[in-house]
Amino acid sequence: MHLRSDSFDNGQPIPAEFAFGQRGDPVALSDNRSPHLAWQNAPSATRSFVLTCIDPDVPSRGDDVNQPGRTVPADLPRVEFVHWLMANIPAECGELAAGACSDGITARGKRAPFGPPGSVQGVNDYTGWFAGDAEMGGEYRGYDGPCPPWNDARLHHYHFKLHALDVAALPLAGGFSLAELRAAMAGHVLAEAELVGSYSLNPAVAG
Repeated sequence: MHLRSDSFDNGQPIPAEFAFGQRGDPVALSDNRSPHLAWQNAPSATRSFVLTCIDPDVPSRGDDVNQPGRTVPADLPRVEFVHWLMANIPAECGELAAGACSDGITARGKRAPFGPPGSVQGVNDYTGWFAGDAEMGGEYRGYDGPCPPWNDARLHHYHFKLHALDVAALPLAGGFSLAELRAAMAGHVLAEAELVGSYSLNPAVAG
């Protein structure tokens, strides 16, 4: 099985239009469009797909994050940050156009994000990031793109992963978590394909 994008090449930078934040003074909101994705050569027994996008390069501590005059050290331990969870994608679906599932920033989060018929989307980690913010706080579902700390010394990598499943639907309701998705997928994955893009808001970091 193979996953590709017309929006960026595997291992290459993700254009700012597909990010939540872009370089500004020091950061500005961006277009937050979901990237084009296409896949092929899934196993013949495939009955549905799951799509995830996860950044494993997020600082495990927020002490220095976005603090003027400070830098998040590259060797700081890192954790996962969920950017997109989508399950129950029909087996006949093989492509998502750029902007098809997100085309702008929705304050307080998208409640009913666009997706293929029958699909269901989970929460991303902007839900926790904006918790307590009077203007932005809410439940963020579907795709919301990269916005790494603007003072992070490490280049962030965004892993878009497609999973082919042997069931037509997982028993998940909208707003499910990554842990719930992983538990539901267990024992049903026939194949996986991955596409990785990079992104940074730090002018001193290449990519």
